[in-house]
Amino acid sequence: MNKESDLTDKINPVRETDEEAITLARELIGEAKYASLGVIEPETGVPLVSRVAAVWTNETGLFFCASDLSVHSKCLLKHETCSLMLGEPGKGDGLAYARMTVIGTTSRLPNAAENRPILREAFLARHPKAELYIDFADFGFYPIAVERSLLNGGFGKAYHLNSSDLAFIGG
Repeated sequence: MNKESDLTDKINPVRETDEEAITLARELIGEAKYASLGVIEPETGVPLVSRVAAVWTNETGLFFCASDLSVHSKCLLKHETCSLMLGEPGKGDGLAYARMTVIGTTSRLPNAAENRPILREAFLARHPKAELYIDFADFGFYPIAVERSLLNGGFGKAYHLNSSDLAFIGG
């Protein structure tokens, strides 16, 4: 073996999940306004990444809003697995800032769903300019059923969080 593979075999960069990691995850989710959405393009199996407006509250859980006309919405019709990357870089090295990838499934909530008014209110509280389009028939909400998360708190601070670590995300 070469020295590089010896090093990667001995060092596990993932730390034990602790309260500090869960607190950081709560902060990232609570502060999120936008997320990078990862979906699978059904025709090719190629990953597709897009930006969406996201919201999380204790009452609603984590969700985003999207138009049925978007490519990512069409992908989700065929393959509900997705990921959302949360966390915005600041000044300097963007990789030094915390970010989190939430992995789960989602499907569009019908516009006639009983809880749509609650999601609508939460979405507009976070994204007031969405008032211009939120009630168009092609716009819908996508609640995330979170399975797990990869949390990077900055250099040397990697964590794998499972559904019990992330129980606070549920609506």
